[in-house]
Amino acid sequence: MPGADLRKIGIYGGTFDPIHHGHLILAREAFEQLQLEKVIFVPAAVSPFKNGPAALAELRLRMLRAALEGEQDFVIDECDLRRPAPSYAFETVQTIRQREGEAAFYYLVGEDNVEGLSRWHRFAELQKLVQFVVLDRSGTVSDHPYLTVQRKIDISATEIRKRVALGRSIRYLVPTLVEDIIRQGNLYRKQGK
Repeated sequence: MPGADLRKIGIYGGTFDPIHHGHLILAREAFEQLQLEKVIFVPAAVSPFKNGPAALAELRLRMLRAALEGEQDFVIDECDLRRPAPSYAFETVQTIRQREGEAAFYYLVGEDNVEGLSRWHRFAELQKLVQFVVLDRSGTVSDHPYLTVQRKIDISATEIRKRVALGRSIRYLVPTLVEDIIRQGNLYRKQGK
């Protein structure tokens, strides 16, 4: 466990395709429960374990900025978007550690990523640099060795993309400004994935 006198910083990587209230609520829960100084949202260029994002990087970044507007405890780092794909957490953490200096780093991951964590690029080294925190929206009991921030939230980016593709409302699932960007950019209309 990190020393009590160190600054505590959360790193939340993901495609955020799109960012939604589930992401934001769990990031706030982690911020408060772990007494973090801030949470750094890092939009991925392309995840090594997922298909490419449906929305272009600049639109996902625009949605993320809109969702975090006026939020002083959450910041965005574009380092993964500036590097060639795929986006590796190990490289992200190294970049942020160089900039932030001495601190305890907590890497926030969704429950759906736990099973594949051991396959992450340079995972053994990454585990020495961060403490993983699982953000669990399922509300079920999980069997893993990581800290868990849990809150039952039945919202997913996959569901949001499907609803948009079917012409259904996403009101209350994403921040209003994010919904505006999705509508104006005609995002997710062709794919229901």
